[in-house]
Amino acid sequence: MKLLRYGETGSEKPGMLDADGNLRDLSGIVDDISGDVLSDAGLDKLRAVDPASLPLVEGNPRLGPCVGGIGKFCCIGLNYSDHAAETGAKIPDHPILFMKANSAIVGPNDTVMMPRGSTNTDWEVELGVVIGTAAKYVSAENALDHVAGYCVINDVSERHFQTQLSGNWTKGKSCDTFGPTGPWLVTRDEVADPQKLAMHLDVNGKRMQTGNTNTMIFTVAQIIEHLSGLFTLQPGDVISTGTPPGVGMGMKPNPVYLKKGDVMELSIEGLGQQRQTVGQDA
Repeated sequence: MKLLRYGETGSEKPGMLDADGNLRDLSGIVDDISGDVLSDAGLDKLRAVDPASLPLVEGNPRLGPCVGGIGKFCCIGLNYSDHAAETGAKIPDHPILFMKANSAIVGPNDTVMMPRGSTNTDWEVELGVVIGTAAKYVSAENALDHVAGYCVINDVSERHFQTQLSGNWTKGKSCDTFGPTGPWLVTRDEVADPQKLAMHLDVNGKRMQTGNTNTMIFTVAQIIEHLSGLFTLQPGDVISTGTPPGVGMGMKPNPVYLKKGDVMELSIEGLGQQRQTVGQDA
């Protein structure tokens, strides 16, 4: 299934795509794509619904983040061997974890606003993992059983804030609008192998990132095992699993960063596409 949320910011309704790609309204079945809806039982309930019986949503409404009420937004840094190489970073011994503020979360096509004073805002296409059932001290062997599904995330980053303002990476990762999520949640039964997904990102029509989740240093299962040994992963928590090479910071001989009016377009195989125009806070 492809589950999504649509409508104005803060008033999104739950929906699903039918076999023809039409948007169907789920608000008569569930209140939101969140919480218990993401459990195996909750998703089975939705699978039992005939999409043709649901109201057809007309027009082209705004798409919101594909998951509502996100609890933790966990992010993994330097998790692609080829991305680590382009930045000159050492391969980490354990997953590098930072958190992204929930106030960064926006829809897949919402405007990304560079904060005041930003000159080093960068792009990062990433595989998002949505937790469906609570996970604590799980092994890699059964970690994927706790996944509701997968989605596209743009881990937008302000590199000066991230590296030069002291503290940790969160400062450059948590600016408002720096977490476009969606367009939809693709349930795990439709993703045969999360470690074999092609991905790319374009800026102004130019291909910047081309990668595949098969170059992850730590797999999705290994990441869940590691994080669940630190804290409980709850339904609706989201994990952004790292980015392949081609980020602006890694461009040679000089880094390339976003500017007002730029357009980012990014996609992951089977998970849909995002498109954001870049704005600038006054």
